[in-house]
Amino acid sequence: MWWLKNKFLVLFLGVFFGLQLPSYAQREIDPEAKFSFKDRSYFGGNLGLQLGTVTLIDLSPLVGVMLSPKFSTGLGASYQYYEDNRFQGAAGSSFGGRAFVRYNVLPNIFAYSELESINWNAYNYGQDNFQRTWTEAFFIGAGYFAPFGARGGANFTFLYNLNHSNREAYYSEPYLLRVGFVL
Repeated sequence: MWWLKNKFLVLFLGVFFGLQLPSYAQREIDPEAKFSFKDRSYFGGNLGLQLGTVTLIDLSPLVGVMLSPKFSTGLGASYQYYEDNRFQGAAGSSFGGRAFVRYNVLPNIFAYSELESINWNAYNYGQDNFQRTWTEAFFIGAGYFAPFGARGGANFTFLYNLNHSNREAYYSEPYLLRVGFVL
């Protein structure tokens, strides 16, 4: 096996996972204790900025609640401004919302599923122009939580869109890598 031959890779992965697994994802909830909704809730989201030939500004806040020590759910909103100087008329904004569920498999590793609906300016091939349309995406995936502080941390999530269609998709590929923060 190739990975056994690469001692550096094995050492790096062993140290990386060995140091990260003892840390806690978000906040531990004692199932016997009575925590208020405020104590079980968390806030966060994604921020994105790309400048150049293609300009993109992304604001995607979210709010979630831990229903059990390992299971949480929540809602989020998305707003994106984009401008692609390579094409005439390829500028505008998109907006929408999402609902998600998350299950912590290990303290820092989680399974994730999300239903997202985005309103955007899609190109209509039949009429040869851009038209506003709603597109739904159903993502499944997994992620890694890197904690910092008592409650906060960063989420690194790899998602796959089960509803992806090359002709009618908001995202150009079915795969999506998302980085976000929670408090």
